[in-house]
Amino acid sequence: MSAETPKIPKLTTTPKKPQPARKPAVRKKAPAKKKKAANNSWPMSLKIAIAGLLLVLLSPFYYGYVVKLFASTWRWVRDIGTDPNYRTYKSFAIDIPRKYNIHGIDVSYAQGKIDWHKVKSMQEDSVHITFAFIKATEGLLTVDPYFKRNWREAAKTGITCGAYHYFRPYKSGLWQARFFLQNVDVEQGDLPLVVDIEQLDNTQPAKMRQELQTFLNHIQKKTHVKPIIYSGLSFYRDYLQGYFDEYPLWIAHYYKEELKAGKNTNWWFWQHSDKAHVNGINHAVDFNAFKGDSLTFRGMLIP
Repeated sequence: MSAETPKIPKLTTTPKKPQPARKPAVRKKAPAKKKKAANNSWPMSLKIAIAGLLLVLLSPFYYGYVVKLFASTWRWVRDIGTDPNYRTYKSFAIDIPRKYNIHGIDVSYAQGKIDWHKVKSMQEDSVHITFAFIKATEGLLTVDPYFKRNWREAAKTGITCGAYHYFRPYKSGLWQARFFLQNVDVEQGDLPLVVDIEQLDNTQPAKMRQELQTFLNHIQKKTHVKPIIYSGLSFYRDYLQGYFDEYPLWIAHYYKEELKAGKNTNWWFWQHSDKAHVNGINHAVDFNAFKGDSLTFRGMLIP
């Protein structure tokens, strides 16, 4: 006998309804934390220190000091290996002996029209123009065409001035002195008048000295101050030394670190270059140094 296979009932599946899509959950932002207020209260002492530093940094005196220090350091480096008493000044375009503190120039028509304010304001490393010798006359008839202007304008700037006469030995020393004084009005504070003697002009040395002495005597009588004698070092040694030793001398001797005129030589001014550049002057100019200090310089002026 066979057994019957029981029937398995069919399962009926009920379709599921689609579930609506869920919206993503929106997270609430946490409330931002309040930043702590910065502490801006600086100590008063720090504020004062910063203000003082700013005042120093913004001060023109500070920058002037820095520039001066830098310039001095650079000059010291540049001058290594050179003579410390005789070095180049670029703005003046010449070598200047450093042991002298009072400097000056001498001018004539050869320098043309001069801007004396520019001359006065020029300076490099404390070297500036303190005095000027100005040509006035020559012989018996010649007046320098720029003398009156130079004599007037240079004095306006505070430059101490002195006038000079170019001496001609073959002409009367007395009349040359009179002619010189007719064209120059000396005043208190001027340098003594100067006689420029640098050639014989085919005259015997004894005759030259005779006329020169007459010239000097007349000038001193009228101004009550000994005049200055200018000459080149060689001419002085050959024809003047031992004859006019009581007069102050102005000696020309170029491109040397020192004027070796002798210990007993009564020189006070040294013309050490004839090719200096000076602001306000369009041509080369002679450069001079005074041997003494400022007190001695003032003592030489016409009282």
